[in-house]
Formats: sequence, structure tokens, C-alpha cells
Amino acid sequence: MRKTAKTIVTASAIAVLMGSFVLAPSVASADAAAGKKVAESRKKGNCFACHAYQGAKLPGNIGPPLVAMKARFPDRAKLQKQLDDPQSNNPDTMMPPYGKHEIISKKDIQNVIDWLYTL
Repeated sequence: MRKTAKTIVTASAIAVLMGSFVLAPSVASADAAAGKKVAESRKKGNCFACHAYQGAKLPGNIGPPLVAMKARFPDRAKLQKQLDDPQSNNPDTMMPPYGKHEIISKKDIQNVIDWLYTL
């Protein structure tokens, strides 16, 4: 009886953990979804023109691929600075200064970061 109860408790704990992994992305999903729309909009971000990422149709290869963004930019402020004014990190970059030149709003930049952190 004890072994059966232990198995049930272990299976329940695993189910709860797996459920939390499934639910975790949906916490910021509205902002991330809005960020993806901005990133894929030809009139706003147009990220796929230069970057490849999972699900991009006809992505460019001028910029680095957008993968493991949270691991590459664990400091959200550094990623925000990269989107806001990439020339401050690399004066020779071809990336547009989305925030500095007000190409997209500060809220849009935050939403794009939320989306990038899902990649």
C-alpha cells in the first residue's frame, strides 16, 4: 500500500510540474504575442528581414539568429539597450535604433523583448 501511495504522489508531483511548464509561457503570452506581431510587421520591427528564428518565413541572414535569447541576454536591460540603440554597443552595426529614432514605442520594445525571451 505504501509503495502505491508513493507512486501516486510522485506521479501527481510530476504532473503538477509538467503543467506549470505548459502554463509558464502563457503568463506573458499576451505581451509576447503582441511583441511577435511588432517583430513580424513590415511597418514596424521587420525582424525577419535580417534575423532567422523558429517559424520565420523567408528569414534573412544579415543578423544573428534569434535563438536562446534569454540565455544570451540574461540582463533584460542589455537587450533593451540593444533594441533601443544598437550603435552604442557596435558603431558599425546595420541594425536600426528602434527606440532612439522612435521607430517603435517603448511598450512595443518591451513586448518584443517578452517575445524574444520565448525563443
